[in-house]
Amino acid sequence: MRKYAVIYRSVLIENLQYAANIAMGFISYLMLIFVFINLWDYMYATPDELIAGYTKEQMIWYVMITEMIWFGARSSTIRQQVSTDIRGGNIAYLLNKPYWYPLYILAKYTAEWTIQLPMYAVLTIVIGVTMVGRIPGFHGITLLAAVPCIALGMTIHAVFKICISMLSFWIEDANPFQWLYDKLILVVGTIFPVEIFPKALQPVLKLTPIYTVCYGPAKLIVDFSVEKYLEILLAQVVYLAVGCGILFVVYEKGGRKLYVNGG
Repeated sequence: MRKYAVIYRSVLIENLQYAANIAMGFISYLMLIFVFINLWDYMYATPDELIAGYTKEQMIWYVMITEMIWFGARSSTIRQQVSTDIRGGNIAYLLNKPYWYPLYILAKYTAEWTIQLPMYAVLTIVIGVTMVGRIPGFHGITLLAAVPCIALGMTIHAVFKICISMLSFWIEDANPFQWLYDKLILVVGTIFPVEIFPKALQPVLKLTPIYTVCYGPAKLIVDFSVEKYLEILLAQVVYLAVGCGILFVVYEKGGRKLYVNGG
């Protein structure tokens, strides 16, 4: 694993030099949060009203946290680089490198969000405390429990995005599938919590990456319980194992197809 640690460290140092460029994304984030704060402020008739079991403060904080994760997870490495390497033929050269290509991409991506996510987290805390107030019933231990879930959620997100990009072994452009996945995560798991959807649909949503990537970590921060923590952590471990299995199969089949075709 030392080679991947070196990759992680080099990309981390490189991205530290471009922290100002990352901060430019704050503008889009601030605009979205301003809209949602006013939207939910309007939706709640009284401060004590509950919608899908969430108070107004919990709902706004939920949206801010999921948007924080969404913006912190954005990366061209898992969305474009894999597809570009495959379509451009560079993958044939990278296959002979002394590392496993998917883990190389994952190490690069992890270094990127290690810089991006804390920056958005600080901004989220400042906005939340200033414009919304503290999360009801929040304790510092809650954050310590949620951090591993956030890291696992980011990793699961990356694994599935890489799997989608690997489709470029068979199709010309995997971007439409990336778009569908992104919109599913954004609309269902980020803007609205799972509880706001019909009860018949909620079990289905809990079987998708939505439950483990955005919803789970945000739910733990705004409404922590030990039962929910264990449930989400178990779901993330299962999803990560399944995602890694799919990634291994897709990459191996794609690599064999490349060799068969003389790549």
